[in-house]
Amino acid sequence: MLELRNIKTFYGNIQVLKEINIRVSEGEIITLIGANGAGKTTTLMSVCGIVPPRSGEILFMNRPINNMSADRIVSLGISQVPEGRRIFPYLTVAENLDMGAFLRTDKEEIKKDMEYIFGLFPILSERRNQPGGTLSGGEQQMLAISRALMARPRLLLLDEPSLGLAPLIVRQIFDIIKKINTENKTTIFLVEQNANLALKVAHRGYVMENGQITLEDSAENLLSNEAVKKAYLGM
Repeated sequence: MLELRNIKTFYGNIQVLKEINIRVSEGEIITLIGANGAGKTTTLMSVCGIVPPRSGEILFMNRPINNMSADRIVSLGISQVPEGRRIFPYLTVAENLDMGAFLRTDKEEIKKDMEYIFGLFPILSERRNQPGGTLSGGEQQMLAISRALMARPRLLLLDEPSLGLAPLIVRQIFDIIKKINTENKTTIFLVEQNANLALKVAHRGYVMENGQITLEDSAENLLSNEAVKKAYLGM
């Protein structure tokens, strides 16, 4: 579904990604783990067109997208849940969800999808007329995921969904991530510092260090890899 080929991405003259190669097959959850500053967020930003790569190629459904605008990439079926959630704080929950469906015109289907979202996250149904900025951190993360789902993505990019959340809420979020993958058949590209949780929900994983992929394997094998356990799992 998604393939990154020899991607090099820069901020000004500073090279962040150094010939990155990643593939994501349809129906998978893949995770990219690594330390702060390794280049994980930049990888997602390159995929979604916010920070276009300087060289290399990104293919989505065998179609090059690395020179497309961000809104065009969304229209093809890629949605991102950014690090830090970035909901619209002064819009209500329902209005935030409407913004997720901004590029869609199928009004009846949009209504159905909103009700599906409220089934996934009942607390959002209770808060539907409440400004997003008044929600708790966990509720805002639920809203950010829901807003992305309202675009009906084939591929969902998740950037640090556990960041700053209580352990109980984190478990809820990861249960929903698995549910979205199995029930909706949505392919997921997950960037996450909590390597243990990420590898437990993913099918495959990549390890990134200093802008380079240093390891690729099944999630199960990475969980038992001694170097991964020592560096990222606290074992």
